[in-house]
Parts: sequence; structure tokens; C-alpha cells
Amino acid sequence: LCRELLDLEAQNKQMLAETDRLREEEKRYRDLVESYDFTEWEIAEWSQQQAVFTFLYDSIELTVVFGPPIDGDTFGEDPSRKIVSLSFESLLDEEEAPPSSGLVQRLIFQFIESQGCWQEKCPTLQSLPQVLHDVSVVVSHCRALGEEMEFLERWGGKFNLLKTDIDDTKVKLLFSASTAFAKFEVTLSLSANYPSASLPFAVQKRIGNIGEKEISAVLSDVPVGHHYLRRIVSSIHQNLLLGPR
Repeated sequence: LCRELLDLEAQNKQMLAETDRLREEEKRYRDLVESYDFTEWEIAEWSQQQAVFTFLYDSIELTVVFGPPIDGDTFGEDPSRKIVSLSFESLLDEEEAPPSSGLVQRLIFQFIESQGCWQEKCPTLQSLPQVLHDVSVVVSHCRALGEEMEFLERWGGKFNLLKTDIDDTKVKLLFSASTAFAKFEVTLSLSANYPSASLPFAVQKRIGNIGEKEISAVLSDVPVGHHYLRRIVSSIHQNLLLGPR
């Protein structure tokens, strides 16, 4: 009886260990699926010859041209089917679009162009989901940046932000506060890897003593990540502009 109890206990431990292993494996697969769960792209066309995907409110188009279908592949979706070319095109009317939309587009295409030949990265259909994922990550981050810019343009006054201006991929922020007797401009240089890296910046003093040294001290304490630009503006406001210096 004692041996049977020991055997049952050993079996229970083994079953618990197996259950834990299966839970860990399930979590790993769930995390993997979630990491690919982006709604940043839509299929505009899928034919025997090509597929067309759109991003960012149909303002960016990706055209994927297929090679000949493989024998027996009725629907032309065999993962080993060759891809002849991948090309991105901007459909944004920059003259009509708000400046923040132009900034977002320039950053996304900065990433696209930095990757070199996309057909080499995606020689077959099997690689296409990874390409869609990689582009979607950048589109998602840049779209969020555009929303931050719109927020600052609307509510910047609450942070003593007098004016926001966009020059290519640079954002110029003009701060002014009578309580701190200060007026200065901070220029932030953005790139497609926003918000995962610190932003190079330059400062131009207009009135008062707040300059590069003071801004640098504040920005060094702002961690990269979600709403990075908004948090930079908020930190400058809270640490430098709420009282006399």
C-alpha cells in the first residue's frame, strides 16, 4: 500500500509538471500569436498574379507580385511560391494632409528604404507574414506619434507650448512661460525607430536662462517608450516652467 501511495504521488508530480509545461507552452504560443496580431494592414486585392495591401488609412500601398503558381497549387497560396517583387507607394496628398501625417509618412518610408531590397527579404510567400508584421510595427509606432503631435497641437497651451512646427523629420517645440521668465525652442530629431531610442535635440534660447544644459538634465530622466514625445513635453513643463529660475 505504501509503495502504491508513493507511485501515485510520483504520478501526480509528473502530471503537475506536465501541466505546467503545457501551460508554459500555451503561453509561449499565445504570446507569439499576439505579437503577430496587428490590424495595421488590409488586403485590397489578392489574385493569381499579385496581392495588394494597404496601411495607415489606405495612405500606403504594398504591391506583391507573384511568380508562376506551383503545380497542384489550385489557389496559388503554396508557401514556397516565389515572389517576384515587392513595392511600396505613398498615396498621401501631402499638400492636403496635416503636417503630422506627412511626418508619419516620411518616417515610415525612412524605415522601408533602410531595409534595402525587400524581395531579398521575402523571396517566397512563406516570408510575407513576417514582412507584414515588421512594417506593421513601424506603422503602429509612427501612427501613435502622429496622434501625439495632434494632441500637442490641440492642447500644447496646457504645457506652456506656444507652437509646434515640423521640418522634414524634425519637430520644433517653442515653449514660453512668464512665471519662469523663459522662452526657448527645442528641436527633436525623429527617426523610424521612435519611440525605442532617445531623441537627439538642440535648444535655442530666446529669453531667460533655460538652455541645452537644463533641457538635457530633464530629458535624461524621461524613459523611452509609449507617449515618449508627450512625456518629454510634460517633463519640460513640470520641471522648468512652473516657477522662477
